[in-house]
Amino acid sequence: MSTPPEADTCHWHPERRAGVSCQRCDRRICAVCMHQADVGFHCPSCVGPVVVGRRRLVRASTSGRQGFAHRDPVAIRVLIALNAAAFLYALSSGGSLAGSLGDVGIDFGLIGFGCRAVIGRTCVGPLGVDEGEWWRLVTSAFLHAGLLHIGFNMFLAWMLGNQLERLQGPVRFLGLYTGSLAAGSLGVLLISPTTLTVGASGAVFGLMGATVVHQYRRGINPWSSGIGTLVVVNLLFTFGRPGISIGGHLGGLLGGAALAWLVDTADARGLSRRVGTTMTYAFALAFFAGGIWAAANWYDPILG
Repeated sequence: MSTPPEADTCHWHPERRAGVSCQRCDRRICAVCMHQADVGFHCPSCVGPVVVGRRRLVRASTSGRQGFAHRDPVAIRVLIALNAAAFLYALSSGGSLAGSLGDVGIDFGLIGFGCRAVIGRTCVGPLGVDEGEWWRLVTSAFLHAGLLHIGFNMFLAWMLGNQLERLQGPVRFLGLYTGSLAAGSLGVLLISPTTLTVGASGAVFGLMGATVVHQYRRGINPWSSGIGTLVVVNLLFTFGRPGISIGGHLGGLLGGAALAWLVDTADARGLSRRVGTTMTYAFALAFFAGGIWAAANWYDPILG
């Protein structure tokens, strides 16, 4: 496929065709870089922190001429590769494409407290985060119950993570992903602590929530961009189909949205990028700590 002429490509994403020009600097921009203005659109570089109604629009984070927009995303590629490697490991250890994880799921899936077996009323082989197996808060998010499960999650992770990492940079994006993952794990332990849960859905829902917030804070209508519809459809799927982790999805969605709002607020107030990034990792640790607390103290699920 031939490359479009330079004059018809996005200034921030040279591999994409431009749709319009910025009303201020006349740079060509693609749909991702379009920020609604009173007349036409502005590019990320020309968007200033202005107050519209009760919300404050924020400038897209930049470093140098193009910030992170021109860089190929690295963190999301590594995360997808880790998920794929974990899936292959599960297959090689007795798992199946249809969804069985075998002992890998029992050893690394998320559960607050449980037993490997119950004989009479005796718990044989107690397991879970409450037993000190805190790594389950993380490892569970890299395991998937079948090819369809990992395929759908990784498709959304790439679609959303590709754009968010270009906007935030790899370090801050990794904090967002980790925080969303941790918030999803916390949600699982609050709502279904005795159910073995696996999947990156909590982190993916966090990326959805963050995308909604980032677009809203930049004057982009989430319904017009399609992300609003994507969130609603996935929530309907979450509540309408049995066997779906309600806690993981809701926890990730709310956690990712909260983290995005915090860092955008820090950026809008002119604080250094380091402040917003540090806040992201601090809240991720807080979510992990909350999960450990919930496993030890929360015995009655909110739903169920």
